[in-house]
Amino acid sequence: MFTLFGLNGRLYSGALDGLRELEPVRAVARLRGTAAVAGAQLDAAVVRVGSQGQPAKQNPAPPAEALPRAAAAAYAQAARANQPERQRLTRVRELMTARVLGLPLGLTLSEAWQRLLETRLAQAPVLDEQERPVGLLIRADLPQLSPAHADLSAWGNWRERLQQPVSSAMTAPIPCVSPETPIREVSQVLHEMRLPGLPVVDDDSGRAIGFISRSDLLRAIGHEPPLDLWS
Repeated sequence: MFTLFGLNGRLYSGALDGLRELEPVRAVARLRGTAAVAGAQLDAAVVRVGSQGQPAKQNPAPPAEALPRAAAAAYAQAARANQPERQRLTRVRELMTARVLGLPLGLTLSEAWQRLLETRLAQAPVLDEQERPVGLLIRADLPQLSPAHADLSAWGNWRERLQQPVSSAMTAPIPCVSPETPIREVSQVLHEMRLPGLPVVDDDSGRAIGFISRSDLLRAIGHEPPLDLWS
């Protein structure tokens, strides 16, 4: 289940299809999609060129010895046979980070930026007085807050910017998920809205109880039991 909170309370609770139809959510997806396209660089294929301007021929890999390869394969198969089958991961609760840094809505950008730096986090949900997520502050969206990027000729404007409320720079509204939300649906929202992660909330109170990020998904792909993305 997905939930959406605004400054005035709960705006939506329901399935992914209904979330996609909400104009505030579609507006955030359009905005972040435009920003991503504007800042993206085209990927170029790397081709090794020879002395005559032609693509150089790649040296074939040396043939491996058949006997060591067969022995290694047999050893790997035997090792797998002795391991218990790992259960597939299907729900948010199996991947989420239970500890969540919440930024109070009343913080200034300077204070919020400092908390992100101290905790080495790339993003954090912005919470209202009931600890419900009403936005997401993403450090990558705020390069102007770094002193290295500050325009010294406009130092006064830069300091004034730092004193603005965190709500002036957060991505809002931000979809939230429950611990029982399928991982497949979370991955779809992260891709469609170009978000780094989503807050996890209690179904009844809406209070933030965790966070699930792209890093959690990548870590699971590389180190955890297999993800069931097609259930």
